[in-house]
Amino acid sequence: MKILKVTVAIALPFMLMTVGSLVKADERGNAAEAKAMLEKAVAAVKANPTAALAEFVTDAKAKDGPYFEKDLYVFCGGPDGNFTAHPSLVGKSMKALMDKATPPKAVGEEFYKAAAAGGGEVSYSWPLPGGVEPQKKVSIVAPVGDQVCAVGYYP
Repeated sequence: MKILKVTVAIALPFMLMTVGSLVKADERGNAAEAKAMLEKAVAAVKANPTAALAEFVTDAKAKDGPYFEKDLYVFCGGPDGNFTAHPSLVGKSMKALMDKATPPKAVGEEFYKAAAAGGGEVSYSWPLPGGVEPQKKVSIVAPVGDQVCAVGYYP
């Protein structure tokens, strides 16, 4: 009986971590969902840029709404290179954003280059929400008016 208790005490935390990681993986958005959210965001910015950017921020901060799903959210940067929509970086430099790889990559510049080329994907290293270890992340980028908008996912 004592061996069973020790075995359970040792194995249970590992089992819970495994179950937790499976749940987290299911809560991640995928490339198709990111692309669909970005397409919806582009249409919203074309219709009313001020209202759309405000809604992106509101949804991301509330972690609810059409522009926030699982770990997906819309972020945008303006012509001055600063974030115009993001859960926590509005007003800060998007162009100066560096990824979390060693050595770091100027990922913000890559967002603007992708937009200048008509849109595309940018791969970089970034922690999962609530995490600290960098993971591969891909952001789908689109130019819309004077904005550079994107939605990122973890493949």
